Amino acid sequence: MLAVFAGIALLTVGIVQTTGGLAGTALATTRPTSSDSARSGGAGSGAIVSSGGPVDSGAPSANLEPSVSVTPVGSAPPVAPSSSPIPGPSTAEQQTQLLHARLQATLDRVRTRLGIPGVSTTILFPDGTSWTGVSGLADVPARVPVKPSTAFAFASMSKTFTSALIVQLVAEGRLRLNDLAVTLLPRMAKPIDRRITLAMLLDHTSGLNDYFLNPKIDKPLQADPTRAWTTDQALAYVRKPYFPPGKGWHYSNTNYLLLGLIAERVTGKPLAVAIRERLLDPSGLAATWYQAAEPPRTDLAHGYRLPGTKPTVKPIDLDDGSGIVPFRSVVTAAAGAGSLAGTSDDLARWARHLYSGELLGPDGTAVLLGGFSATAAYRPSIPYGYGVQAVVIDGHPSLGHSGRLLGFRGAVRHFPVDGLTIAVLTNQSRADPGVILRSLLAVALPPPPACAICVLSR
Repeated sequence: MLAVFAGIALLTVGIVQTTGGLAGTALATTRPTSSDSARSGGAGSGAIVSSGGPVDSGAPSANLEPSVSVTPVGSAPPVAPSSSPIPGPSTAEQQTQLLHARLQATLDRVRTRLGIPGVSTTILFPDGTSWTGVSGLADVPARVPVKPSTAFAFASMSKTFTSALIVQLVAEGRLRLNDLAVTLLPRMAKPIDRRITLAMLLDHTSGLNDYFLNPKIDKPLQADPTRAWTTDQALAYVRKPYFPPGKGWHYSNTNYLLLGLIAERVTGKPLAVAIRERLLDPSGLAATWYQAAEPPRTDLAHGYRLPGTKPTVKPIDLDDGSGIVPFRSVVTAAAGAGSLAGTSDDLARWARHLYSGELLGPDGTAVLLGGFSATAAYRPSIPYGYGVQAVVIDGHPSLGHSGRLLGFRGAVRHFPVDGLTIAVLTNQSRADPGVILRSLLAVALPPPPACAICVLSR
């Protein structure tokens, strides 16, 4: 298995360096396990890692939600398309209209089946065109529908911005992957192990415990949802390490909270400003913002907790009226690990910009995609590198990330071989958005028709 992941890293890096892009990348097919092996130091992010993903239990728990959902997006079968393949004789415009109609019908059907209040999804096609589909409600009691301009919390997909910022600084020579993190951090009340490197924070091999998984953080987070948390307050909930640095893999929001502090120290700017100036504005992401420090740039969907597994349960609104979703305390505590919000269109364009090599260039992209080999030996639930997941969905290799906060869940995948990018954002944290993503992928990239001549010649 180690050789497989090492091959992924070498192949992707080689393609980027020689072509400046990823159009020809062929990632090795792997089957992610449903939970981490014993060598990973436990089951990934505790209850967050499971074959089917967690559900809202009915208790208003905040500590289990602000972590990445690492449920393999291909773990549940896609919903079958509602109609036969698109007929042949028609104009290109008619073909496009038929495709969009099938995508919308699939989105509506899967959202209803999963009991999701609202969803927005964007697909970027190889020819540069796009489709944005919306379904359901952004505000359930007020019956406000989701619109293409509706924004959602990115949750742990925010980590892709933090990692990209760090990789930029590495490519500029201002940081090195083997730098000791303790030398780059401000003085902290609870210093970290001096052996932890920058690379270990990026790929979750530091062993640092996830502060969001400390059950004691729940009560203060929810006691005053409008309270703004500092990083020191969040780090006070970090418990003893999972394992010594570099001796295992365990997803931990603590790593990216610290990476945000490092980025601030090296750039000399608040994390929100550095992300805005270096990533958001150059990428043209006008509908994405760092929630903890910037005002909303478009209308926000309310986040909902669904207390039960039935699709018909009444959703519980988590909005605190602050203009931050799901609410201020948890987003400010997340900081560099999960503070961004935006539209599905922006998220899809970000993923294409990042993973195609356009943002970081050949050298920076090589750094970004070079971290899979270090984690492969520990067999994370989904192959993980420097803030990026690599997973094959129904034969289609992809790069991206997933995310979940209480009340929000989403996933974004860029398919470098197919030239396709899909982003899915929902305003709930019970159902796996990967089911939607996989179902849309089956419509956008249907399997090739059987070759009648080939069959007859057998």
